[in-house]
Amino acid sequence: MKKVRVRFAPSPTGKMHLGSVRIALFNYLFAKQKNGSFILRIEDTDTERNMNSGIIENLNFLNLTYDEGPIVGGSYGPYLQSERTHIYQEKLDELIQNQKIYRCFCTPEELETKKKIQQSKGEPPRYDRTCLHLSDDMIKQKLQEKKPFVWRLAINHDAITEINTLDRGIMKFELKNFTDFAITRSDGSFTFLFTNAVDDWLMKVSHVIRGDDHLSNTAMQAAIYEAFATSMPIFWHLPMICNEEGKILSKRDFGSSLDDLIKEGFLPQTILNYLAAIGTSLNPEVQSLDELVSNYNFEHIHASGAIKYNVEKLKWYNHKWINLLDENLLFSYAKPFINLQFPESNALSDDKLLYLVNKVKNDAQTLKEIANFLSFYFEQPKVSKEELENFLGQEKLKSVFEVIILSLSKTDKIDFLIEQLKHHATEQNLKIKEIFGSVRYMLTGKFHGLGMHDLLNILEWDEIKNRIDAALKILNI
Repeated sequence: MKKVRVRFAPSPTGKMHLGSVRIALFNYLFAKQKNGSFILRIEDTDTERNMNSGIIENLNFLNLTYDEGPIVGGSYGPYLQSERTHIYQEKLDELIQNQKIYRCFCTPEELETKKKIQQSKGEPPRYDRTCLHLSDDMIKQKLQEKKPFVWRLAINHDAITEINTLDRGIMKFELKNFTDFAITRSDGSFTFLFTNAVDDWLMKVSHVIRGDDHLSNTAMQAAIYEAFATSMPIFWHLPMICNEEGKILSKRDFGSSLDDLIKEGFLPQTILNYLAAIGTSLNPEVQSLDELVSNYNFEHIHASGAIKYNVEKLKWYNHKWINLLDENLLFSYAKPFINLQFPESNALSDDKLLYLVNKVKNDAQTLKEIANFLSFYFEQPKVSKEELENFLGQEKLKSVFEVIILSLSKTDKIDFLIEQLKHHATEQNLKIKEIFGSVRYMLTGKFHGLGMHDLLNILEWDEIKNRIDAALKILNI
């Protein structure tokens, strides 16, 4: 059986889109489950749009380790398209020699005019093959005049091409519905359709897993494979990710890029788990990358429409993973968020910070929330009499604070303070949640959150007294 070889082939033209992350994930899962190879190939031929988009760093963050590619190398390199120009030229020369392609000298303006005429007649826009029939003398003259040209593939419009897909079975395309597309640009560089197909062929890619926005490209690339008389890979076109309104996920949507999610504090385990789950059902819902490799069912893949991206479900997964991860691994992810938001936290030992993270993580949905939940430790809370009155009722305000003041005066130990608060609350016919809620508010600025015992153990005794004293002065009680 032919060895499974798949590739993730992004272009470094911007932040990695969530759809691209999903494509990388499924290529990785498929390769690992089938004991195949996962290849990273960076398609960096668009020099005008290329930028440092952190592709390799993103894959490292996600723990999607590739077997062949930039840095690690492999038998089918180079793995940057910008370093493969000589290969594309060799293959172009083969097509020229076998008369599979022809020069097209039509200008962009002429092509646009042809297109408008076709549309006015209700015809699909398609190149009319003006240059296919140029004589050798006319071609020679245009070359002497240094007129720019592109190479076009001469498609056999009488042929029907078949593509084997995992999601749709055998797909047939009548090539009469396709235009003679360009495989080079007028500056001599090569188009995506050509380089992508040539690389998949020469790198012995067995399965091409990519978005279904490439479905029409696949039919045209099939024509390239046929021009070279070589076999095609099997294809799987993943459905596009849409927002809640059913529109393709765009830069305006939160979390459309991996960078957005990293900055908001979503774990790599979360992102991969969620992207594997949407559009299907996982049992159990929460699975690690290794579990997904073992459990994902690639035997019954069905074509489906666009899948919807739900931020709340993503947060649900993140909450689960925050509480499932080994505490030291979680701490390694959370610490940079805490240090960024509270520079003074750099002075604390890792043991102390780990202790703090463990105390607040249960309610957190993101790493950024973990940092936010710890704001009380680094910042003096803001309190107001109005908020306390809304919480307690004006008639109870004085009684509650008498209990707190009396309890503080009778002990200097945390456990005894809690007992004192309970005892005096009972004496005054007050609910303990009213007392604890008020103390929590004076210490953190929030009525709900950490348990009283945890809160009082996190803060130093002097800090507890200072905050309560400061609150009493502000509240004028």
